[in-house]
Amino acid sequence: MKILAIGDPHGDLEKIKKIPLEGIELILITGDVGKADLARKRHFENVERKKQGLPELEEDAEFERQVFLQIHNSTLDISRHFPRSIPVYMLEGNVGIYSDSETKKKNKKYGFRLVSTTKEIEKLGNVYLPKNRLRVLNGLRIGFLEYFVDTCWVKEFRPGDYEKSMAKAQKQTTKAQRVLNRFGSVDILVCHQPPYGYLDKVDFPGVPAGWKGKHAGSKAILDYIKKYQPRYVFCGHIHEGEGMAKIGNTEVYNLGVGGHKIIEL
Repeated sequence: MKILAIGDPHGDLEKIKKIPLEGIELILITGDVGKADLARKRHFENVERKKQGLPELEEDAEFERQVFLQIHNSTLDISRHFPRSIPVYMLEGNVGIYSDSETKKKNKKYGFRLVSTTKEIEKLGNVYLPKNRLRVLNGLRIGFLEYFVDTCWVKEFRPGDYEKSMAKAQKQTTKAQRVLNRFGSVDILVCHQPPYGYLDKVDFPGVPAGWKGKHAGSKAILDYIKKYQPRYVFCGHIHEGEGMAKIGNTEVYNLGVGGHKIIEL
């Protein structure tokens, strides 16, 4: 089986179009399919404002609509690019795809008439959004682990609301560990963030100065890899960490933004 793994597209359709699809029988995407430049810019603005003791910028109706449409339209552009004959399995990542219920809430709150991104994806056929699920595809066991905040990230980056963030991260990390243990031994693990200490060092322009040089990967994922030794791990999230590393017999690929790897199993 010829498999194509693609790193976080972030709505860069022109880069995705350059990836060869000849002979590909399965496509795996590590998350962050759509473009979220507006949301990302606002997030880091608020990080800096909190450091300065300033109130966060409010997200009014027009801003919410623009953020939604930027993610929605770019996600669908990427999803529609692939031939319907090739099954596509993609994570959401931390640039989440708005669910039907989330879209309804926004429509009710702001009086919008936005359509659900997940429902539009379902209409395409052969495009799937597995979330913390194990799939057996052509005899291969493939685990899809959705993005979560690991407790090690909170310890490393120490956000201003440390206690609240840590409590939330503990719940998410415990859930992720349960999911990974349920997967057990797999041929391929598709996850959003890299394992801690591998291909995960932050050095991206525009991030807060105190973040640079720190490891943003997950210790829960690292522990899983050491224990179960999947043949391949595909991830993204830390774009500047693009590359390959080995952990025991496991090949870990951080595919960055729209990078790709083709394997045959």
